[in-house]
Amino acid sequence: MSSTAAAPTVARPGPAGRPTPPHEDWRRFYLPLRARVVLTFVLGLAWLGLSAWLSRHWIATLGRDITLPLAILVITGIALIPGYLNVQLLAGILLDRPRALDLTGNSPPITLLIAAFNEERVIEETLRYVLRSDYAGPLQVVVADDGSSDRTRELVRAYADRDPRVRLFEADHGGKANTLSAALMTVETPLVATIDADTLLMSYSLTRAVARLRVSPSDTVAVAGAVLVRNSRQNLLTRAQEWDYFLGIASVKRVQALLQGTLVAQGAFSVYDTAALKTAGGWPNRIGEDIVLTWRLLLRGGRSVFEPTAVAFTEVPAGWIAFARQRRRWARGMIEGLRDHGLGLVKQTKLYSHAVAANFLFPYLDLSFTLAFIPGLLLAFTGNFMIVGPMTLLVLPLNGLISSVMYVRQRRIFASVDLRVRRNRRGLLFYLLLYQFVMAPVSVVGYALEVAHARRDW
Repeated sequence: MSSTAAAPTVARPGPAGRPTPPHEDWRRFYLPLRARVVLTFVLGLAWLGLSAWLSRHWIATLGRDITLPLAILVITGIALIPGYLNVQLLAGILLDRPRALDLTGNSPPITLLIAAFNEERVIEETLRYVLRSDYAGPLQVVVADDGSSDRTRELVRAYADRDPRVRLFEADHGGKANTLSAALMTVETPLVATIDADTLLMSYSLTRAVARLRVSPSDTVAVAGAVLVRNSRQNLLTRAQEWDYFLGIASVKRVQALLQGTLVAQGAFSVYDTAALKTAGGWPNRIGEDIVLTWRLLLRGGRSVFEPTAVAFTEVPAGWIAFARQRRRWARGMIEGLRDHGLGLVKQTKLYSHAVAANFLFPYLDLSFTLAFIPGLLLAFTGNFMIVGPMTLLVLPLNGLISSVMYVRQRRIFASVDLRVRRNRRGLLFYLLLYQFVMAPVSVVGYALEVAHARRDW
């Protein structure tokens, strides 16, 4: 973890209860949900067909050098499928029209679980932010301590003495998932939320996450909050991650919510139906425990959604080694989810099955980028355009367009809760131009480690 100041560096908190953002209003022309989703698929497939037709000479030329089957495999992985996914993502962002929130409705009792292990540096500030919540219903805060050896427990006990809403749950060191699941068994409220010990929860976020749950279909069992970066001013790496969370991760969650199944209700901030969570057995002992848990909830017939105005700020890795270790864990967690529940979710043939199927393709796409696109780009600098061809270049402006559209959406979201987007041009350039060159190889290593059942590296 980084040791920078704890105040959010990407935005400033403000009062809750502002009107729902204009882009979430029902438009005069209403297109049913399924029709919107089908339209995103049609547009993606149309792009795929056009790009395949335009790439036929490129495939033939490359095939003479590396064989036709390998040429098809390479070009499909670095251009055709990424183009389809980007167009489908862009269409999903443009067509996403979530139902307006009702911030005055019923607020049932909720328990907030904070996973902690040696968090004496941050736990007091985390609790201060949590206890400023404007949530109208009864709120209990349980710090689930996983055998800390520092002053974490002492500090939490002091808070509990001052505020009856705070309680310490003590466990021997057995891992985050085991401790959270054990603490869950003590929860008696109908709703439970989770945050990490280094996460700052905005005062309005619980209210808005529960409001999203209230206006969602009755089988909705999880709401993923919008997790953003609090230490973005630390260095270039954290600046780039600010845009990854703000544009990349948020855009994927929006489109997955349109598909009625946000695939990761992240432990850093999410709200769950307690009964569904207990029935699913709590958090599994996995590297990607929140991924596997969310997929298990979906497989059991639940639904997960996303609320972009339920904002929390978390610390991200500031060092390259720590960053690589985290992203390897994320890649391994995705493989765990695919292995445990992927085929079952695809066979359900629900709208979100498309997103799960895309996850099956990510190892192939990252491998293609790492082993074909990066060498091909180096060849292009020497004047050899054998691999990096015209359809590859068309994917690049698509990425920029997606980021631009998402930036406009996110800026409106921020305005609705009195946050502002700070300037971060260096981080944005690194994110748009170079970030994937780091992410893809790191993810490939993570996939390989999980396939090989390598020792867990936290």
